[in-house]
Amino acid sequence: MNTDHLLGWRKEFPILDKTTYLISHSLGAMPRRTGHALQEFAEIWASRGIRAWEEGWWEMPVTVGNLVASIIGAGPGEVVMHQNVSVCQSLVTSCFDWNGTRNKLITDGLNFPSNDYIYYQLERQGARVCRVSSPDGITIPIERMLDAIDEETQLVSVSHVAFRSSFVQDLGAIIRHAHHVGALVFADLYQSAGTVPVDVRRLDLDFATGGSVKWLCGGPGAGYLYVRPDLRMRLRPAATGWMAHSQPFQFKPGPIEYAEDAFRFLNGTPGIPSLYSARSGYEIVNQIGVDAIRTKSLRQTQRLIDLADESGFPVRSCRDPQARGGVVVVEVPSGQVVTCELNRREVLVDYRPNAGIRIAPHFYTADDELDRAMAEIRGIVKQ
Repeated sequence: MNTDHLLGWRKEFPILDKTTYLISHSLGAMPRRTGHALQEFAEIWASRGIRAWEEGWWEMPVTVGNLVASIIGAGPGEVVMHQNVSVCQSLVTSCFDWNGTRNKLITDGLNFPSNDYIYYQLERQGARVCRVSSPDGITIPIERMLDAIDEETQLVSVSHVAFRSSFVQDLGAIIRHAHHVGALVFADLYQSAGTVPVDVRRLDLDFATGGSVKWLCGGPGAGYLYVRPDLRMRLRPAATGWMAHSQPFQFKPGPIEYAEDAFRFLNGTPGIPSLYSARSGYEIVNQIGVDAIRTKSLRQTQRLIDLADESGFPVRSCRDPQARGGVVVVEVPSGQVVTCELNRREVLVDYRPNAGIRIAPHFYTADDELDRAMAEIRGIVKQ
């Protein structure tokens, strides 16, 4: 008798009818209702025209952000939507003066490369970027992170869950130590929000960003930014635009007069279609609850580890469930070739250099799909 009640959600995701979909860490499956949401956008544009802005479009970066806020533990009006994480990273780092003695930017050695690309460009403004290395390519001992954060540190950037290995960092310890020495913390939640519980308020996290492409099943073009509310008035983003103005429709020339609410951290005109497409995934994750998703994820990732062990494949992600996100990374011979063949057989996974094949069950994954994926890998490797 099947007791996995989350499998009832499978009917909401059309691609599951024809694929073994184990790649939600890269692109979550599209909810069926997303098509209706995009049709709603088209109909509103067609029928309401310019009036759509004052009838909801203008507020969407915040109203859609509220759906994300309830997933990551933020309050209403504390999250704004952007195109992607790179925009959010650039906006936050533009708030700081990097020419003083407190000019260190700490980045973890498992951080997503796009984040680092932005940080190293800050060196031309005086920033000193310190990258804390991983000893094994899988984890970073918390002592290494804490030792790097000192009184000259202005910002600490970490991926809550590492994209290569699915290692979960101890955000609480990092935040406490950073605050003790006067530094702020910026967490990338892309690989955690929607599958690993996170509460930005409880953590006292300063900044958080992420996107909709992966576990949130919201598709591309909808990133989000959380800024701790009591920090707002201290920060003046240099990367800005007209939506951040306190009176945007006055079209005043000269320096910006920043809004006092979360609009302060917006910039130009938002991508409205992406916000329509993102809502469905957020609504579903909110309805299920991340705690329930996490419980299933831990069970299924353990099952994958057990199957890999039985097959003799090294596991390149954490065995400790508390330090493991939603992905199991398996090292096999000719991993990229194996991945291409799996995808041809409608078993969708991906491969990352210096890691292995990344396999990611989500709330809509059936246990027998894990068995099939590992059996296919064994068969391909033996060919």
